[in-house]
Amino acid sequence: MEMLGSIVGNIVPSVGECWSYHKEADQHVKNLKRKWELLESRKDDIKTKLDSELRQGKKPKQEVKLWLQNVETIKGDIDIGQEPARWMFLSRMKEGEFAFKKTKEVEELYQAGDFTDGLVLDLPERVGNMMPPSTLVGESTAQRTKKEIIACLLDNNVGKTGVYGMGGVGKTTVMKEVNNFLLNELDKFESVIWVTVSKDNDIIKLQNEIACKLKLGLPKFEDEITGAVELYKALKDRRYVLILDDLWETFALEKVGIPEPTSANECKIVLTTRYLDVCRGMSCKDIKMELLSKDEAQELFVHKMGSDVFSTPHLKAYAEEVLQTCARLPLAIVTIAGSFKRLVHDYEWRDALERLRTSLKGFDNIEKQVHEVLKFSYERLKEEKLKQCLLHCALYPEDHKIYKEHLIEHLIDEGIIERMKSRQAEFDRGYSMLTELENACLLEGVIEKYYEEGKWVKMHDLVRDMVLQVASPEFMVEGHLGLEDFSDEGKWKENLVKASLMYNKISRIPSNVSPMCPNLSTLLLQGNESLNNVPDSLFEHLHGLKVLDLSYTGIMSLPNSVYSLENLNILSLRWCRKLKHVSSLAKLTTLRKLDLGGTDISEVPDGLEMLVNLTYLNLEAWNIKIMPLGILPKLSHLQYLRFSRKVTVKGEEMERLKKLENVWVRFDDLYEFCTFIRSFEKRQLASYQIQCNLGQSESSLVLPEDVQSLEIAECNDLTSLRDVPSLKHVRELKEIYLSRCKGIEHVLSSSVTDSLQTLEILQLWCLDNLRGLFRKERAASARVPPNTFSCLKKIDIQDCPNIKKLLPPLLHLRNLEEILVNKCNQLEEIIGEASDEFEEEEIEEEGMDTTKITLPNLRHLTLADLPELKTICSSNKVIVCDSLEDIVLLRCPKLKRFPLFLHLSPPPSLQNIYAYNKKWWDSLEWDSPNTKNVLQPFFR
Repeated sequence: MEMLGSIVGNIVPSVGECWSYHKEADQHVKNLKRKWELLESRKDDIKTKLDSELRQGKKPKQEVKLWLQNVETIKGDIDIGQEPARWMFLSRMKEGEFAFKKTKEVEELYQAGDFTDGLVLDLPERVGNMMPPSTLVGESTAQRTKKEIIACLLDNNVGKTGVYGMGGVGKTTVMKEVNNFLLNELDKFESVIWVTVSKDNDIIKLQNEIACKLKLGLPKFEDEITGAVELYKALKDRRYVLILDDLWETFALEKVGIPEPTSANECKIVLTTRYLDVCRGMSCKDIKMELLSKDEAQELFVHKMGSDVFSTPHLKAYAEEVLQTCARLPLAIVTIAGSFKRLVHDYEWRDALERLRTSLKGFDNIEKQVHEVLKFSYERLKEEKLKQCLLHCALYPEDHKIYKEHLIEHLIDEGIIERMKSRQAEFDRGYSMLTELENACLLEGVIEKYYEEGKWVKMHDLVRDMVLQVASPEFMVEGHLGLEDFSDEGKWKENLVKASLMYNKISRIPSNVSPMCPNLSTLLLQGNESLNNVPDSLFEHLHGLKVLDLSYTGIMSLPNSVYSLENLNILSLRWCRKLKHVSSLAKLTTLRKLDLGGTDISEVPDGLEMLVNLTYLNLEAWNIKIMPLGILPKLSHLQYLRFSRKVTVKGEEMERLKKLENVWVRFDDLYEFCTFIRSFEKRQLASYQIQCNLGQSESSLVLPEDVQSLEIAECNDLTSLRDVPSLKHVRELKEIYLSRCKGIEHVLSSSVTDSLQTLEILQLWCLDNLRGLFRKERAASARVPPNTFSCLKKIDIQDCPNIKKLLPPLLHLRNLEEILVNKCNQLEEIIGEASDEFEEEEIEEEGMDTTKITLPNLRHLTLADLPELKTICSSNKVIVCDSLEDIVLLRCPKLKRFPLFLHLSPPPSLQNIYAYNKKWWDSLEWDSPNTKNVLQPFFR
C-alpha cells in the first residue's frame, strides 16, 4: 500500500503539471515571446555598444562572447511563430511545457547579460607608423616576397622570419609594404615596431629605439640590464610584430628584453639582412629576396627614365647593354637610369656607355659590379659641387636621417655652397642641389612624423660605402659605431682632410693625442654627449682647421689651443649645456659663424667685436642678460642674429646691420622697435622673431607687412588690435597671442578682418576685461564676413572672466581643429545666436544650411571650468564634426544639451570623452536618442 501511495502521489502532481501546461500554453508562449523580445533587444544593444568599442582597438571579454553565442543558440531552439493548437492536447501540453521551461532559460540569460563592469578589455594603444611607399622593386618579385612574409606572420608555427638578399635588392622596400599591410588591413597585432639596426648592432641603442617606438615615456636606458627589464615588461603582454631592418650580426633576444615569439604569445619578429647566416643564427624561417626578372628590370628602368627607350630604334641596343650592367638589381637600375635620363642623342648614349664599360672592366662579381655602377652615377654628376655635397652626406652615420635645413647650413659652412647675395639664395641653392641628388637616386627622401614631406634625406648604405671609398683616404668616418675611446692615432693620416666622429659614445680623449694632420679642414665631434673634456694637445698641429663642431657634447670649457686656430671659419658649440665660459676670441678673426646657443655662458665672450667677418651669430644662451653697446655695429656682415628674450638691443645699432635676414631679438621700447622695422621697408627679412616692450603708444606700432606671428603681453593701455593701424596692411598673419592685457575689451573689428583670413592660431589668456572677439559696429559694411576665420586651426581662450559669447554665428570654420576654453566665468555660449550684433540676414544671402554648424576638421574640444555655460550653440542648431578624437567637458554645471550631430556611428577617429561626472553626463539632453548610446563606450 505504501508503494501504491507513493506511485499515486507522484502521478497526481505530474498529471496536474501536464494539465497546467495544456491550460496555460497560450500564456506561457506569450511570456516566452515577451521575454525573448527583451533578450533580443539587450543583445542588439550590447552588439551596438561592443562594435563601437571594438573600433577603438579594444578586445571583447570572453564572457561577453560566450553570452552572445548562447543567445544565438537559444534563438535556434525557439520557434514562436504560431500559437499552440487548442484541440491537440498532447501537442499543446508539450508546447506549453517547452515555453515555460525556455522562459526560465531566457530570463536567466537576460540577467546574465547585465555586464555592469563593461564588455571589453582595455588593450595597450596600438603602436605603429605608416611608411612612405616606394617603387624600387618589380611588381611580381615584390608581391611574391610580400605574400611569403605575410604567410609566415599568419602561421602560428613560425615565430621569426628572416628576409635575406644582397644590398639594394629591395628588402627594405618590401618590408615597408608589409608594415603598411599590418597597420591597414590586419588587426591581429597590437604593435608594429620598425627599427633600423645597421652595422653598429648597439644593444642599448636598439633598446632605446624600441622603447621610443612603444611610446613608453621612459628616460634613455644607460645600461643593457635596465633596458632589458623595462622592455620585457612592456612587451610580454602585447601581440607585436618587431621588424629589424638591416641586421648585420646575430644577438640574443633576452639580452635586449624581447620575449621569444611563440604560438602562445602570438608575437612575431621579421628581420632583413644581407646574410643567410644571420637568418639561421637567429633561428628564422628564411626567405630569399630574389633579383628582378628581365622584364621587371626593363619595366623599372623605363619607369625611372620616364620614356620607353627600348621602343626607340636607335637607342634600344644601348639601353639593353646599360640595363645588363645593373645585374637586375633595383638600386643599380634606379641609379643608372637617373644618370642616363637626360641623354637624348645617340652619340651621348654611346659616349656614356663607353665610359660605363671602361669602369666595369675586370669586375665579374655582382656586388663589385654594382659598386662600379653606383660610382659611375656619381661621376656622371655634372657639377663638382654636387659631388662634394654627396661626399659631405657620407660624413653622417649609416642610415642617419638628415634634416635638410641643417645639412644646407653645413654645406654653407664648408663652402660647398658658395657665398651669394643672401642666405635665402644660398638655401635655395642648397635645396636645389639636394633635389638633383634625389632625382639622380643617390639620396633618398624620408618622411618623418610631425614634419612636412620633403624635409629629410638619407643615403642608402651601398651608395654611402661607394662614396666613402671615393673619398678615401682623405675622409675618416667613425660615426655611430659605439666608439668610446679616441686613442687610435693610427687612423689620423697626414693627408686627412675631413674627420667625422659624430654621434658616438666618446667619453674621453687622452691628453697625449695630437694628430699630425696639417691638411685637416673639418673635425666633427657633435653628439658625443659623454665627452666632458678636450685636451689642448688635440689641436696643436691642426693649424689648417676651418670647421670645428663640438655641439651636443658635455664639454665644460674649450682648450686654449682652440683660441689660436687662426684659420677657423666655423665654431659650433650649440647645446653644450655644461659650457660656462668662453675666453677671448680676438685671434679668430676669420670666423664667419659662431654658435653658442643653449650653452651655460653668462657673458658675451671677449673679443667678439674683432670678429668682423661674422655672418652668423647665435648667442641664445639663457644666462646672458646684457649685450654690451658698440659691438653689433662692428659686425656689419651679419645675416643671422639670435639672442634670448632676456637680452634687449638698440634700434640704432640694429639699423646699421644692413645684411640681416634672420633675426631673433628683443627691443626695450616701441621707439627702438619701429626704428629697426622702418629700416627694412625696402627689403624683407627671411625669418624673424622680434619682441618689444610697447609702453603707451600702440597706435605708432609699425608691423612688418609679412609678419606671421604677433604676441602682445602686459600692454594695459591697448583696448583692441584695432588700435594698431598697421595691422590692416598685414597679409601673412598666422598666429595671434594676447595675454595679461587688462585694457583689451574686444580683440578685433570688421576693419581688420582681411588680415585674419590667413590666421591659424588665436590664443587669448588672462584678459580680464575681454567682452568679445569682435567690437560691435552698426554699419552694414562693418559686419563680420563669414570667411574671416577660414584658415583658423586653433582657438585657445583661458582666464577671460567677462566674455559671454565666444564666436559669432555661421562663420566658415572648416579648418578649425581645436577649441579650448577654460576658466571663463561669465561665458554663456560658445557659438552665439544671431542678434543685434550678429545679424542673420547676411548669412541667408550665402545660401547656407543654417540648422547645421559644420566643423569637418575639429579633432579636440575642451570646455572646462565654465560655471555659466548654458549652450554650445543655439537650440535650433546642431554641430557636425566627423573628425573628433577627444571631447573634454569638465565643471560646466549649467550645460544641459550637447548638440553633436551623428550619423549611425561615432566619428571613426573618436578615442575618449572625459566628462564632469557620470550623473551629469547622463542628465544631458541629446538631439537624437541614439547619440548618447553611440558615445557611451568612449566615456571615461
